[in-house]
Parts: sequence; structure tokens; C-alpha cells
Amino acid sequence: MKSIKDIEVRYSETDQMGVVYHSNYLIWMEIGRTNFIKDSGFNMMDFERKGFLFPVYEMDIKFMSPARYDENIHVETSIHKLSKVKMIYEQRIFNDKNEEKTRAFVTIVCVTKKDFKIVRFDKEMKEFYNKCLSSLEK
Repeated sequence: MKSIKDIEVRYSETDQMGVVYHSNYLIWMEIGRTNFIKDSGFNMMDFERKGFLFPVYEMDIKFMSPARYDENIHVETSIHKLSKVKMIYEQRIFNDKNEEKTRAFVTIVCVTKKDFKIVRFDKEMKEFYNKCLSSLEK
């Protein structure tokens, strides 16, 4: 499964040259991952209410070409790898001319909100884990 989220680059996200500041890509990727969860039929706030959070554990990012003010971009998010304790998303950002701007592999884990103890996806959120697993098989 691939989730796609469209975003218009805002002036506040750029420097004086109209180029997007690098930290904004991280925000867009977070939006993409949240959108992936929503497109999978789940809600991030439901996981939080159950006492779970998904912090970023590791990120490998490559900036290929700058996004610029007033461009329309889209964030493509899919599962690259999945284990019982880690999920690696592949996230790619393109503009409306299909020029790839950024590619990242983002590893997240699931932790308890109370003490940040790592938990297993297959035990604590079996339905979500199975949905993600099935998206890898397609």
C-alpha cells in the first residue's frame, strides 16, 4: 500500500531564496506517516489513547533537489520493512512535475506512553501490524 499526501509549499517554510529549509521535510514526512495510518483505517489518536506512541528511532534521508515556494508536492509513504518491534517506512517527496526531491527511510518503534518502553507491534496492535504486513505482500 502506498499513501499519498499533497502539500503546497508555504512561504514560511522557505529561506530568502525561496528554497525549503531542510527541517520542513521531516514535518512533511511525519504528515505522510500519519496519513498512512489513516489510509490504513486507523487513527493516531486512538493509539495514543491506548497508551502507545511511535517515536522515530532512525532516519536515513537523501536530498536530491530543493523544493521551492509555491510548488505543489506530494509525500509518498509505504512500508519498506516490518519486524515485530520496528517499522521502516520508505518516504519519497515529489513535485507536481514528478521530480523527486527527497527520499528517506524512517524507522519507528512503538513505545508505551507511560515509560517509553518498547512494545511489540504483533502483540499490542495486532490488527495494525497485520494490515501493514499485508501491504508488504502486495
